Amino acid sequence: MAAVKNVLWWLLANSLGGINRGRILEELFNKPQNANELSKNLELEYKTTRYHLQVLEKNGLITSAGGGYGKTYFPSEMLEENAEQFREIWDKIGKKID
Repeated sequence: MAAVKNVLWWLLANSLGGINRGRILEELFNKPQNANELSKNLELEYKTTRYHLQVLEKNGLITSAGGGYGKTYFPSEMLEENAEQFREIWDKIGKKID
């Protein structure tokens, strides 16, 4: 789906904070996590992590369950279906999913 690829390019490669958003997606492909876990694992400020999660969720790349402090984030079905496009873009900007 070309639209998803365009959104991924825009959010990862062509906008400020794209590397952090890519790192968050990479972590969420490994396992669902809450904002606090992500901020610790990626060594990012909690507020920065929350901001990027909001951007990713607003654009349909992630989904969440629960609420408050324990709200857990997952790759969305749309992202799961387009995981190869994510990996292709992530590889091109110098990052890789293990």
